[in-house]
Amino acid sequence: MAELEVGLHDVDVEHITVKGVDGVAVDAVHARPDGMPIAGIVLHPDVMGLRPLFDDLCRRLATHGYAVCAPEPFARAPESVRAATEPGERMGYVRQLDDEIQLGDLEAAADYLVVHDDVREVAVVGFCMGGMQALKAAASGRFDKAVSFYGMVRVPADWVGPATRQPLDTAAQVCPTLAFFGGRDTMTPEADIAALRAAWADRTDCEIVVYPDAEHGFVHAPERPAHRPDDAADAWRRALAFLAP
Repeated sequence: MAELEVGLHDVDVEHITVKGVDGVAVDAVHARPDGMPIAGIVLHPDVMGLRPLFDDLCRRLATHGYAVCAPEPFARAPESVRAATEPGERMGYVRQLDDEIQLGDLEAAADYLVVHDDVREVAVVGFCMGGMQALKAAASGRFDKAVSFYGMVRVPADWVGPATRQPLDTAAQVCPTLAFFGGRDTMTPEADIAALRAAWADRTDCEIVVYPDAEHGFVHAPERPAHRPDDAADAWRRALAFLAP
């Protein structure tokens, strides 16, 4: 397994709520290292949302000196959706999400880190659906850096609803961004990666890294069959280097 290696800092992890742009209290995980954090990270989970895996990811990132906040992306969904243990029900609900509100929750999490952890710079990091949202949030003007792990460059057709934004529409306006993809990931076909490359053709501060033999989800969940320890370790190394203030 190639989980993110633990850094040098002791960490406190807590469950909190942040206030969304519509006033809703959004469940979130907050992790803070000992001493003064070097920067903040807003972490967007995959489609299954907050669960022990993301408590651990927040903790591991915080051991490297970052204050981290991960909000639940389905905070306004019915309880039946939030309680689902298989992805189908959540994936079926994605089209009902409002991206103005979803990205607003990420910005609220960033504001929380600025106020409570006294950080100046905040990055956004996401996996799968969260990687897709990180690509959108990177163009919001709120974040200093972004890292997208196998985020969909084009929103899957059955995820598109009336308030869905397309990452490519604002790709040229992103903050410095690092995007990881798997060469065998059917959710990010080669044509989509090429389109993102084209959007970033003049951006020396944006980078795409493709692992040719990797499928979807090869980094963040070591228990998955798609996990590739060597590729995951390399991606984490690159991500930490990119995020460093």
